[in-house]
This record gives sequence, C-alpha cells and structure tokens, in this order.
Amino acid sequence: MGTSDIFEGGRKLPIMEEFYTLQGEGYNMGKAAYFIRLGGCDVGCSWCDTKESWNPALYPPMAIDECLKRAVASPGKTVVVTGGEPSRYPLDYFTKCLKDAGVTTMIETSGVAELTGDWDWICLSPKHNSHPKASIFRRAHELKVIIQREADLEWALENAARVTAECKLFLQPEWSRAEENMDMLTEFVMENPSWRISLQAHKYMRIP
Repeated sequence: MGTSDIFEGGRKLPIMEEFYTLQGEGYNMGKAAYFIRLGGCDVGCSWCDTKESWNPALYPPMAIDECLKRAVASPGKTVVVTGGEPSRYPLDYFTKCLKDAGVTTMIETSGVAELTGDWDWICLSPKHNSHPKASIFRRAHELKVIIQREADLEWALENAARVTAECKLFLQPEWSRAEENMDMLTEFVMENPSWRISLQAHKYMRIP
C-alpha cells in the first residue's frame, strides 16, 4: 500500500471520509466520537459494508493537519480510526497530535499489520482470511468477532485465548444474517458469560 515516504512519516494519510456521530458497536456503543476512515484494505471480507474503501488508488495520501483540527474541535473529544485497514499506515504522528490536544484515541483494526500509534482503546476484529499479527493480542482492549455462521464461534474462542484477561469480548452478528443467528448467539453467551453480544446500533438508529 505504499512506502513511508509517500506518507511523510504519517503526516499524510489516505483519508476516505470523516464525520462526527455515535459509536454504534461494541464496548463504547453510544459514545460520541469523530470518525476518520482510512482508505485501502486487502483483507477482503465478503460481507464488508464499506467495500468502496478497499481500493487504495482511490484515496491518495493527503495532509492530515486540517483533519486533525476538525477532530480536536469536535465536542466528543474522542477520535475513532477505522477503515479500510488502518494498521497498514504509520499512525504515530496522528495519535501524538491528538493526545497532545487531550483527545481520546481509539482504533478498529483486523490487526493484519504491526499497529503503530498511541491508543487509548484498541478494538481488534480478527478475520479468517488474513490473521492478526501476534503483537496485537496483548494490546487489544476489546475483541469483536463477526459471526456469520456457527463455525465462527470456534474462531472467536481461538482468538479469545490469545488476548489478555482484561480484554472485553464481543460477538457481533453479521448484519445480513443477524436475525437467523440471534438465538444461537444468545445461547452461546448465556453458556459463556465472559462474552457479550454487540449489535450494530447505528444501523437501527439510521446514523453514519
């Protein structure tokens, strides 16, 4: 996806979109945050709802200082970086600027590359077709596994065995199959109460 020279040490990033809304998933659901989506992803999940983010050629690196100013000015004082796949990019400069301004930094990643940056909250969402780097497991604050079929529960357990005891565990039904899988997930969580169910609340609320 390019070299560090292209990104000027993280002073340029492939920003696809930015918007202020509520976190719709996982542990921080309902929290106001400024979302910054980085373009470019080679993980290729069949059920991805932002496939338009995959092609990095559509999102050339751009200077991020103005984006950072808008993020810092947002009332929530929290930034969530998502993708695409943000672990592919140098993020130390990005998080330093936000932390220096007193902004809480969060990221959602599949962990397929070594994660850079200083993060207050790391949501790891591992994918079958491109496994996370080993280093991300001890850093993750939240493990969010997308469940499309019953066999995915074994994948969830495999990943849960690698995170720390403090990591919050979530199962999230893949949106198109949520209704048919809800009974299965409900039963699983009742039998394995260290897990919780994450719903894509932003889709129910019809917000970004």
